[in-house]
Amino acid sequence: MIIVFVGTAGSGKTTLTGEFGKFLDENEKRVAYVNLDTGVRVLPYTPTVDVREHITVEELMKKGYGPNGAIVESYDFLIDYLDEYIEKILKLEKEYEYVLIDTPGQMETFLFHDFGVKLMENLPNPLVVYLFDPTILRKAHDYCFVRFFALLIDLRLGATTIPALNKIDLIRDLEKTKRYLEDVEYLSARLELDSSMQGLLAYKLCKFLPEVSPSVRVLYLSAKTRSGFDELETVAYEHYCTCGDLT
Repeated sequence: MIIVFVGTAGSGKTTLTGEFGKFLDENEKRVAYVNLDTGVRVLPYTPTVDVREHITVEELMKKGYGPNGAIVESYDFLIDYLDEYIEKILKLEKEYEYVLIDTPGQMETFLFHDFGVKLMENLPNPLVVYLFDPTILRKAHDYCFVRFFALLIDLRLGATTIPALNKIDLIRDLEKTKRYLEDVEYLSARLELDSSMQGLLAYKLCKFLPEVSPSVRVLYLSAKTRSGFDELETVAYEHYCTCGDLT
């Protein structure tokens, strides 16, 4: 089964990929790693497939590119190798129980470039885990944002996407956070009290959320404590099991 980790820079994708892979390996699962980040220098795992074999951001910056330009140029370059990477990942999917794909730190590179989108279109039933961290959950409308953003990722990549709050070891009141993320009626009631334009927009969106959101549960993860790893493994299994669901 293929699990793809996406998220903004600093959300903990690479660390979580490595630690979850170790968790699976310790539970006697065969795990392969795919690194799609051309800008990363050090990885906490040994990639079975690595895009840096063809190009790196560091190499391009030595040629005069700025950081952002080098990132975009690297994926323009890699598009010529797309079929090669699709073939490699499909082979891994047959040989290993889990294929963990670590995507670029700049999430927009994966979501808005043909390399990422076309790669996903050619993978068999991948599960996307959208990681976000507690630092962006400051106001009530932030909770609405992350739920809808998971839907937008699903729409863009055409793959089942699970929202996952990472770094929960940093949260003091996890139950309060869970209520905001899981109880749409409660969140809507809180947003109704917000008279700002953001609050009004978020309120209307959250009222609409039950109509468009698939029945998936939010995951709560921590690479530091391995919290939620059992549930992540269960969700992955249910995703690939015709008798299971993600509610």
